[in-house]
Amino acid sequence: MNAAVEPVPAVRLLQGGRELFPALIDAMDRAHHDVWFASYIVHTDAVSLGVVQAMRRAAKRGVRVRVVVDGFGSRHALGWWQAQLKDTGVALAVFRPLDRWWHWFQPGQLRRLHQKLCVVDAAVAFVGGINLIDDHTDLSHGALERPRLDFAVALEGEVVPTVSAVVRRVWLRAWLGREWADELRGFLASPQWSVRARGWMTQWWQGQGRPDDRAPTPVTGPRLVVRDNLRHRHAIEREYWSAIEQAQARIELICPYFYPSARLLRALGRAARRGVRIRLLLQGRVDYAVAAWAAQALYGALMARGIEVYEYHEAFLHAKVALVDQQWVTVGSSNLDPTSLLLNLEANVVVRDAAVNHQVHEAFERALTGAQPVPAHRIGGGVGAWLRRAAVAWLAQVYLRLAGGRGSRY
Repeated sequence: MNAAVEPVPAVRLLQGGRELFPALIDAMDRAHHDVWFASYIVHTDAVSLGVVQAMRRAAKRGVRVRVVVDGFGSRHALGWWQAQLKDTGVALAVFRPLDRWWHWFQPGQLRRLHQKLCVVDAAVAFVGGINLIDDHTDLSHGALERPRLDFAVALEGEVVPTVSAVVRRVWLRAWLGREWADELRGFLASPQWSVRARGWMTQWWQGQGRPDDRAPTPVTGPRLVVRDNLRHRHAIEREYWSAIEQAQARIELICPYFYPSARLLRALGRAARRGVRIRLLLQGRVDYAVAAWAAQALYGALMARGIEVYEYHEAFLHAKVALVDQQWVTVGSSNLDPTSLLLNLEANVVVRDAAVNHQVHEAFERALTGAQPVPAHRIGGGVGAWLRRAAVAWLAQVYLRLAGGRGSRY
């Protein structure tokens, strides 16, 4: 018999897939009851195969394994995953699938599942920004010379049931969204309809729990903060805003797609005026030109307030990490841009802990060795800079209106 999942420290920082994926596989190989997994991107490489094989081994032992992936981010890999998991007992659901041409025109298709979550036996959880793809591979740019910079955390303790409730709910939403018609036909045709009804309702109830309902929010220790399009539209933004407003000494932030709301920009400006040292580590190697252009439109205003802006050139940047002073830390999937703050399903861990804060600070300092400060001569000013900011703001508003989001904060 496999050993039970062993507890890890309450929060363990993991850098890149090289640290996350072995931990995922080890936890799955020790699972006794269930594995819940959610990701924006999964791939068809050796890394993905290793995790898929761990899922199949778990299912073969009788472990319930449930997987949900985003229909846009993982569209290139869905056929491979479906073939790999066929007849294995692993249930794969697709969030907002795009396998029919008319799916592209359905309302809300720009609201994607961007969370990266895994829970094993309700004992260990993994949360972060790391997709299931090799650190040295990029879907748009191919093989990478240097590994992508990204982070996740391994969690145990009171926060794990909350993570479990979130991933269960998104899996069930995707599963029933696609299969409800088949389920209903089977239910009506079954001679044992009452048994099927109880089973169906049990499945619904197990997956329907909400973070606020199924598990108490931990008073101390790590907390999961989610962004959805229902009750938690601005939850992650509020966490950032509150931490920035309370900052006294330092703010260090790593973010690849940086175009925060006016509210957050004002909070950063007020913190800088209070004498808080603010350092932003943003993309230097550009993967999406529009996103980089939007961030660069803010450089002048940020630097005029004394905020230090660095661009990471050593490799592609995908991490979403921030710390404030000596205690507050967040690690997760959410960028500080309109897509993350107003459209996508996102999940961040927030913790107040000096040791974790120090680990993130050390990771920030290491990353700075592969970055360069943005020089003042690159910024420009005057009417040209103002027009650039106005154009980006207008494009953000148009994008949000098309996506069905609320863009009044931009």
